[in-house]
Amino acid sequence: MVKANKSKFTKKYNNKGTQTDHSNARNINASTAYDTCSEQLSPFGGLLAIIKFIDLIDFREIFESVYKAPSRKPKLGHYSMVVGLLTLLFIGFNRVWHFSYLRFDSMLCGFFRVTSLPVASTFWRYVNSMGLNQGKSLLNVMAVLRERVWSLNNISYRKVCLDIDTTVETVFGDQQGARKGHNTKNRGKKGYRPVLCFIEESREYLIGKLRRGETMGGIETAEFISQIKSQLPGCVEQVLVRGDGEFQSAESVHECIEEGYNFIFANKGCNPPFDPRLWYQPNKKQACEYNSCVYQPQGWEEPVRFVAMRMPKENIKDQNTQYELFEEDKYTYRIFSTDLRQKAHKVIALYDKRADVENLVGESKREGLDAIPSSRFKNNYAYFQVVMLAYNIWRYLKIMAENSCKDKQPDEAAPQAASLKGIKTNTVRIARLRLLMIAAKVVMASNRNKVRYSIHDSRTPALLSFMEYLDMKRAVPKPWCGNNLAVI
Repeated sequence: MVKANKSKFTKKYNNKGTQTDHSNARNINASTAYDTCSEQLSPFGGLLAIIKFIDLIDFREIFESVYKAPSRKPKLGHYSMVVGLLTLLFIGFNRVWHFSYLRFDSMLCGFFRVTSLPVASTFWRYVNSMGLNQGKSLLNVMAVLRERVWSLNNISYRKVCLDIDTTVETVFGDQQGARKGHNTKNRGKKGYRPVLCFIEESREYLIGKLRRGETMGGIETAEFISQIKSQLPGCVEQVLVRGDGEFQSAESVHECIEEGYNFIFANKGCNPPFDPRLWYQPNKKQACEYNSCVYQPQGWEEPVRFVAMRMPKENIKDQNTQYELFEEDKYTYRIFSTDLRQKAHKVIALYDKRADVENLVGESKREGLDAIPSSRFKNNYAYFQVVMLAYNIWRYLKIMAENSCKDKQPDEAAPQAASLKGIKTNTVRIARLRLLMIAAKVVMASNRNKVRYSIHDSRTPALLSFMEYLDMKRAVPKPWCGNNLAVI
């Protein structure tokens, strides 16, 4: 007699929970065996996304049309040498001799189609052949690149704020152009004093140059402001220039008025007369007072509006201290020159947003500006622009990575949103960990090379989704196709 088991009539339900991981647990200890493999591995798997981005914007076409090549003719070509320097900076190495660590990386060698990269001295000799013409032409490369990236991402700022600032690069050798000047961290040391200009809205580098270690004068500042228009995209109609006291002069103010730019410069040396009856407090909870007047300093071609903010000194609250003889001694003043017609407290609040430029300058210095490769000023001048070009490309890559999540449907973007959300505001160092430092393996499959990523890495789905987004952009016609490349 056959007896039916209860298990034969039990209804089986599908598992609604998460599936268990069927991979075997690893046991690594001091006795673990080790060996080598013949597969090509790379810790920089995210380079494939950068390679796709370079192809998307037709960077080779821009480079060969705008770049002014030096007299030296390398075997790999000028394009490969400059892109090699850019990839070195992409990865995070900012000195030329660091190529010795990357010579046999499978991703880099595959991109340049060589079994091994040239030795570091080959790239150093190319840097040694670069000069002022190459540095200026790289600025033009960035201008065309900016136009293309903005059109790809539907960016059309009609009004932009430009923040100008100088910094100090301390040198510890015998470099040309180094001078003793304002250097708070290394007092008495020689250094360079480069000037940089950033766009507040996109946080990208617009224009700048390497300078001798001296404070900028009025004529040099005016010349720098006159070069801004050639670097701006065509969609920009209104510009606000913000700078500290180093950029305030009769020449710089006159140049801004001639170019049609709005400006806010911190005061340096001017003593405008403010009416004591016009001080006002926009917020009664704060002790700050504001005022404005129109004043023409000696030597200036036209009168300019000055706005001021005064704050009571802290020692006035102490009853044991002696009171100041004059009323002006009781306050600390902040004075600015501007052509804006807003109220004084709004103008100063708009200027205070310029503080973010210090973060951008500091990030640029960490990404390679502090690395001075040569003792010749012309070589360092060109390398300065190479560093800032790599910095801008990282900015554009983060913008497109952020947009790759927005263009997807909510259900499709769920796994990738946690990995790429907010990457646009990350620093380059954080973005490098999220998009670049991903292990990859280059294999031969179906008679073609293929890059494989680990399914156990939580960053892999986001990277694959981003590369699919880049492939989709590469498949559609480009906005600039059919038009002649505008050489600036």
